[in-house]
Amino acid sequence: MSEVQSGVAVDRREGAVAAVAASAQREAIIGELGSPIGRTYGQYCGVARAMEVLGERWALLVVRDLLVSAKTYAELLRGLPRVPADILSSRLRELTRTGVVRERLTPAGPTVYELTEAGLGLEDVLLTIGRWGAGLLDVPRSDEIVTVDSLVMALRTTFVPSAAGDTRVTYEVHFGDIVLNASVADGAVRVAAGPLPGADLVLEAGTSLKDLLTGDLTPAGALATDLVRISGDPALLDRFAEMFRIFPHGGS
Repeated sequence: MSEVQSGVAVDRREGAVAAVAASAQREAIIGELGSPIGRTYGQYCGVARAMEVLGERWALLVVRDLLVSAKTYAELLRGLPRVPADILSSRLRELTRTGVVRERLTPAGPTVYELTEAGLGLEDVLLTIGRWGAGLLDVPRSDEIVTVDSLVMALRTTFVPSAAGDTRVTYEVHFGDIVLNASVADGAVRVAAGPLPGADLVLEAGTSLKDLLTGDLTPAGALATDLVRISGDPALLDRFAEMFRIFPHGGS
């Protein structure tokens, strides 16, 4: 065996040992977290294991907000105003120990929390859950709010790549005091917080935005009743309603 082949074999063995050690450590952490409060399910199943890590209250919403951007503890608390501070601390500690979140120290500022590679792997899961959950939305409850991060993820969740085709268009979306921007190109969408100077269409909408996405409100009807206001070509509002959709359960 050549020196190169020997080196590759050693690297592979070391990688396999490291992977086994990491898996054992993760299992130990999950077991430690679960044993005091009965969070383990006693089933050798991927869904059960995922729920042991992510099934606690607020955990997935923390992941949702970190999918938008890394955040400080204070920023997470502002984005989840109803979460008790001690619960948020517990969720961050658990998600960090199980390898979903990591802390990043900044040179002159507070600790920033961000998703690890494993945490970023939850993006498709969260988008699928959000897409399913959007079909359950009715009128907002009296105590419910919309946050910047929840709206960013809502637009990402409801985007339909097959409807976009080769469209290239930019939007600036106003939802009350929240301002977002969405750029569509090559069948993909990028959504971020903040205005977008020179956007092809500026769209102002409140809760009627949901009705526009479900098709309960047509673009023409939204404009005629002043439920939605735009600056730009009205045809781009039609495209918006085609590319961002909320489907009833069973729809596609």
